[in-house]
Amino acid sequence: MAVSLKCQYALRALFALARHEGEGLLRISEIAEEQDIPPRYLENICNQLRQGGFVEGKRGKEGGFLLSKPARDIRVGDIIRFIEGPMHPTNCAAEKSVSVCRFKGKCAFMRLWNEAEKALESVYDSATLRDLVEEDKALSAVAVMEYYI
Repeated sequence: MAVSLKCQYALRALFALARHEGEGLLRISEIAEEQDIPPRYLENICNQLRQGGFVEGKRGKEGGFLLSKPARDIRVGDIIRFIEGPMHPTNCAAEKSVSVCRFKGKCAFMRLWNEAEKALESVYDSATLRDLVEEDKALSAVAVMEYYI
């Protein structure tokens, strides 16, 4: 399963909000600049994320977005499933596709596809936005140390 560009942008937008957690609203232009996302595309993504309950927003001159719950409580897997839908490693592993597959019930690959799906979900579900922020801080600290060495 490849994560679409739209989903990557959604993840990056939420990551930016998590980085600024507790600082108040963040404007679309600030998120777009920080994460290199086209602003017009980002507006649509943020509105979708609001509908999904990931962010809260305020319109107008003093408007912007913030996370609707703490970054530690938002799992990457939940975001991906919201934007992309279920995580299937192959098209045939999707429930609807299996029902029309001529190998249904006797497919030697199905166990493999199911294990791959569980592994993928486990990786994404084990990471929160807070984890990504902490990883970013660690990477930034290493970069600063390398600069001075």
